[in-house]
Amino acid sequence: MRVLRVVALLIAACVAAIGPARAQDATTLKKEMVGQWELSTTERSKTCVVTIKGDPVAQGFKLELEPACKTALPFTKDIVAWSVKGLDIVRLQDATGESVIDFTEVEAGIFEGLRQGEGVYILQDLAAARSMAKSMDQMIGDWAMVRGNGQPVCGLTLTNTEADQDNFQVFLKPKCDAAITQFNPTQWRLERGQIILMSKSGDVWQFEADDNAQWRRVPDTADPLIMLRQ
Repeated sequence: MRVLRVVALLIAACVAAIGPARAQDATTLKKEMVGQWELSTTERSKTCVVTIKGDPVAQGFKLELEPACKTALPFTKDIVAWSVKGLDIVRLQDATGESVIDFTEVEAGIFEGLRQGEGVYILQDLAAARSMAKSMDQMIGDWAMVRGNGQPVCGLTLTNTEADQDNFQVFLKPKCDAAITQFNPTQWRLERGQIILMSKSGDVWQFEADDNAQWRRVPDTADPLIMLRQ
């Protein structure tokens, strides 16, 4: 009986310790969310600025949406407040407290939310988002694909012409290697630090920047494919 009592006391102590930690996590998240954020489609083809505040309002906290939000992202017309649900869900909600979209953090300062029938949306720090936009602008233009030994295999042009809601057009130049021609990318986007190339058939190639400011196809292979800015 004494052993059982000790076990019970240990469990109670653990529960008591976890409770404040969880509460502190939610409180910390509330503080971290105060500021300006960008709400956007995954590749920022449609964006809107959300100013999140700590002032209490009915069933949540105050926020402000820039006027262009309702045009860029029509569902935002229903958003009037925000709150933290559970430990880590950031909820943008309507006047009744119901969720318009819920976000969870997937990387430091980057949150993802899903709206059924529409797709994934991103909520991220405004300054970081604008920095990423600048990075994307730097991607636009002519590129060369080369093998690890430096042998050129294709030239291509990344454009800022929208192909669909989240992607942009890419064009191959003449005389590409057969493997590149067979892949035949028609769209691209910049996603979480990767250049994503997509074909009409749905095939995807991903490239990550390495320490030499080159973009290598991942996963890496013994005969790597590298994109170089021209």
